[in-house]
Amino acid sequence: MSHKAGFVSIIGKPNAGKSTLMNALVGEKMSIITPKAQTTRHRIMGIVNDDNHQIIFSDTPGVITPKYSLQESMMSFVEGSLIDADIILFVTDINEKHDENDVVEKLTKTSSPIAVLINKIDKSTEEQVKEKIEYWKEKLNPEAIFAMSALLGYNVPPILTYIKDKLPIHPPYYEKDELTDKSMRFFASEIIREKIFKLYAKEIPYSTEVAVTSYKEEGHITRISAEIYVERDSQKNIIVGTGGSMIKKVGTYARQDIEEFIGGKVFLEIFVKVVPDWRAKKNILKRFGYED
Repeated sequence: MSHKAGFVSIIGKPNAGKSTLMNALVGEKMSIITPKAQTTRHRIMGIVNDDNHQIIFSDTPGVITPKYSLQESMMSFVEGSLIDADIILFVTDINEKHDENDVVEKLTKTSSPIAVLINKIDKSTEEQVKEKIEYWKEKLNPEAIFAMSALLGYNVPPILTYIKDKLPIHPPYYEKDELTDKSMRFFASEIIREKIFKLYAKEIPYSTEVAVTSYKEEGHITRISAEIYVERDSQKNIIVGTGGSMIKKVGTYARQDIEEFIGGKVFLEIFVKVVPDWRAKKNILKRFGYED
């Protein structure tokens, strides 16, 4: 049998369930999943291999109208992932109240095959599902429509079958034993960022960024240093917490997750730095991998 390989882009509005879907498809905790919108800033590649297929998933940031340069750069990831996609999975929440025309507009410009995934149907009726299917047939006329629940893993296997069916004949793009093209360092920073989203109130996570400054495997222990960047001293005080109580929590939870992820012991140290207005500074965005 000839080998098939290709790129599959998962796109949609913030909080439509894209990261949850990607994790269901890849079977590993690849993208960070938090209830807050806009946590996926990068394109994360998750790779699914079997003997005859290699599917390279990218989870893209939710489509928004950009308000500052960080968001502009996030949207360029979306544009990029539409251009090189062999298949596009458009994830839409069945209870979506927001206007999705910006996404639809982007989709009408692409020549890649599109499957619409109506997500979160565990929170809806059969009637609503039928209505939504009709709605998308008319609006986008996609190649396929799936009603599913990424969270419960409901109707996920048929999506994989559809993808394998549609993939172009191509040799593997990556070594078959690689799960992802991002380094361990990247995952360490994502895990720390996930803890910040879980532990702090709404505004704080959006003003922070995490950089892993060193990642050393020394025998039976991996030593990791990370820096959390904030924009103001007041934010630094919140991140650190009274007597360092909050930053200790972040460190402990992140270390446990990283240990589980790499399957070994981790020594993690985290520093907090104030860099005024980092979201508007191109050179800093470059350091975090936002600018090409």
